[in-house]
Amino acid sequence: MPHSDDLLWGAVGDISRFAALLTMAELGLADHLADGPLDTAELAGRAGAHAPSLRRVLRELAAMGVVKVAGPDAYDLTEKGMALRSDAPGSVRSSIRMLGEESFWYAMGTLPATVRDGSSAFVKRYGHLYGHLAANPGPSSLFDDYMTARAIPFTEGLAKRYRFPAGATMVDVAGGKGHILATVLHANPHMRGILFDLEHVADHARRTLADEGLSDRAEVVAGDFFAGVPAGGDVYLLASVLHNWDDEDALKILGNVRDAMNPDGRVLVLEVVLPDSEEPHLGKDIDMRMLAIFNGGTERSHDEYAALLGRAGLALTEVVELGSGANLIEAVRR
Repeated sequence: MPHSDDLLWGAVGDISRFAALLTMAELGLADHLADGPLDTAELAGRAGAHAPSLRRVLRELAAMGVVKVAGPDAYDLTEKGMALRSDAPGSVRSSIRMLGEESFWYAMGTLPATVRDGSSAFVKRYGHLYGHLAANPGPSSLFDDYMTARAIPFTEGLAKRYRFPAGATMVDVAGGKGHILATVLHANPHMRGILFDLEHVADHARRTLADEGLSDRAEVVAGDFFAGVPAGGDVYLLASVLHNWDDEDALKILGNVRDAMNPDGRVLVLEVVLPDSEEPHLGKDIDMRMLAIFNGGTERSHDEYAALLGRAGLALTEVVELGSGANLIEAVRR
């Protein structure tokens, strides 16, 4: 077990290491190094960077093992660094860029102020996240790419480990660009789907579903889940939705879903569920971002989800482990 001082000083150093990774991701260094090693001057020219400054970042990145020295003042990618290439399966580039985006960086840096008064400093400056994204195409594009990359292991787990009813219609509530719905429909060729999300997201979803050859089995409906959701579905998926909202808002969303679904319908809540123990867990890390970015957004434990669903007139029936820290919670009408 590391000494507590090692853990604390390690956390202090993490901000410097993340800043180096952010620089690598923003400048596309992994893409520039994809075909082999480059000296610092050549790499700086391709990335539009100041060579002496870049040299110092490369030194840190080499210490982290994402690049390696490949000659006098030259660097090459390591196997670990390949994950920062834009074309790498499961690339982490978009995730790093999103978490380092100006407004997100501000949110995490002002977490102490948020904790002091219980109100998100991010919201005070930028408004609600989704309104901020709707008004700012740059951060919105980064966020969409980040959510798509983050959802890949969850989505694969959902398609492989959950048995959907034959011939069911699934409504993907706040389904984003449609990658989750597309994966489920490909894995279940007799199902149909409806993707429901805000107007500024809907066109992206239509393009995704068309590109996936699913336009004849899926439709996209624009709207606000606080006002209502499409009726008549057999399965309603809420993937990374409820953790953005406090209990009262989450109950409004769940209530609208319960009212809209068929009598024997199912609600599927895909979230990272907090453990009851004090062990390190992905959900606890994400919860710090929820605290910083939303007023009321929170990760929840199994018991807290069961209680929330119960208040919405739903009964938790099954929990499926999806891998990568995510769970699928199934609920039906009580």
